[in-house]
Amino acid sequence: MKVLGISMHYHDSAACLYDGESIFAACEERFTRKKHDPRLPVNAVGFCLRERGIIGEQLDWVAYHERPLRRFKRIISDGYRTFPRSYGLFRKAIPVWLGQKRAPESLLSAELCTDLPSIFVGHHLSHAASAYFASPFEEAAILTADAVGEALTTSWGLGTGSRIELKGGIEFPHSLGMFYSALTHLLGFEVMEGEGKIMGLAAYGEPRFDKEVRELIRVNEDGSFALNMKYFCFDRSLKMSTPALERLLFPARSPEEPIEEKHKDLAASLQKTLEEILLRICRQIRKETNRENICIAGGIGLNSCSNGRILREGPFENIFVQPAAGDAGCSLGAALYASCQLLGVKRPMPMSSDRLGPSFKCDAIARFLDVRKVAYRKLDGDDLVDSVARLIADGKIVGWFQGRMEFGPRALGGRSILANPLLPDIKSRVNSKVKFREAFRPFGASVPEEDVHRYFACDRPSPFMMFVVDVRPEHHRSLSGITHVDGTCRIQTVSREYDERYHAILRRFGELTGYPVVLNTSFNIKGDPIVCSPNDALECFLKTGIDALVMEDLLLEKER
Repeated sequence: MKVLGISMHYHDSAACLYDGESIFAACEERFTRKKHDPRLPVNAVGFCLRERGIIGEQLDWVAYHERPLRRFKRIISDGYRTFPRSYGLFRKAIPVWLGQKRAPESLLSAELCTDLPSIFVGHHLSHAASAYFASPFEEAAILTADAVGEALTTSWGLGTGSRIELKGGIEFPHSLGMFYSALTHLLGFEVMEGEGKIMGLAAYGEPRFDKEVRELIRVNEDGSFALNMKYFCFDRSLKMSTPALERLLFPARSPEEPIEEKHKDLAASLQKTLEEILLRICRQIRKETNRENICIAGGIGLNSCSNGRILREGPFENIFVQPAAGDAGCSLGAALYASCQLLGVKRPMPMSSDRLGPSFKCDAIARFLDVRKVAYRKLDGDDLVDSVARLIADGKIVGWFQGRMEFGPRALGGRSILANPLLPDIKSRVNSKVKFREAFRPFGASVPEEDVHRYFACDRPSPFMMFVVDVRPEHHRSLSGITHVDGTCRIQTVSREYDERYHAILRRFGELTGYPVVLNTSFNIKGDPIVCSPNDALECFLKTGIDALVMEDLLLEKER
């Protein structure tokens, strides 16, 4: 049974193919080089079919990540409820809905030149399935939270065996995702892009706007919440907030203006509020389900600071956060829900790797470099490991391109930039000369799974870099390159089974420096998707301050 999952039309469109054995998945933006590309994922679909060695008519089902008519009904209802204020938004939305968004299956059928059996899985059900069916748990509570699906913005449910069921939720316009995005916009960052920056900025501030933030959102003891729509207008306008929000807080910062203390303090209050709401929700879910495990997905699941807080203070013994927790991961969820719950296909093995995307053979990369007349050295086994570890130890910044591309926004050793976290200036070098981004942005770290407890306050694997944890105080100074201002770091634990070569790099770097911990950030620059192909990697290497590039067994050095 071969099921293709599709996520599209809003942001981060993606495709996933599950055949009962293997999973292939990729985001469309990696192929088109358009960040958050929302279009029909024709390139991602083509990749999945080629990897499986089939054509479109050999698919059994196509599963879509939402029920478009339900979303359309909600848009009509919201437009009617808030008319005439909603006229501008309504006028813009309706033509698009009457065209492409109403029947996504017709677009895919036209692209594949064949009609396929289709099913529409609810948006939050797709999120829930992406987390639970990929988890190692035979039973678990489930939490999903994002901006909005058809109508739900937050939901909770229960997974048992090969079945999941959503038990309750909160509906639009009351949305943690929209709440977070509206204040992200007020702080001068781009919606859908800047939310991740708030986590880093929050550590520089004090939560002095707690009183004002409580005016914006009413939170009950059980974690249920309601936005004060006096301050927000995203349900009836092309804008995120009303003038009342600026009167309550301060005028919106333009992207060109400097970041002041008040901006840092609002970011701190916003992040603190989100974390406390999620903790209350988790405690209520534990009370209702009496389960020890929880699976988390939805855009809010990408907030690694709140995940870390739930890990430390929450009521669950075990947590699984699906690494492509945003809308791209809904393609995975739709495929797994249709396969496992509806068609009776066995659940996949627990997700131990998110390397589900394209890979490139060393010989093909060498031919590409020869055509481009780029010099390189081919190194084998231990020689490559030793050379790369020494480059990093010597302060060189290395682009690392190996095996399959990761599915989701975290670079985990497939498409990564690596650097030495022991160097005092490495954070500013990578931010300014490689990533071309704000100086306050922190970096994640990769560490051998067996050593994580020595350097971080973490006693369990964290293979997907989805949790922010404390760096042990005695290592703050040495690991200054990856220790944020609040003493934390987002970590990836690497096992030998997950990636033998990357694990060997970390071990060899530890032998050279005393610390088997490497700064790991995504292989891209600000505003670009993570690299997919050798050409993407080479272009990024040539136009940034990356000193060396490793693609499979091939080493390129700018000095040479």
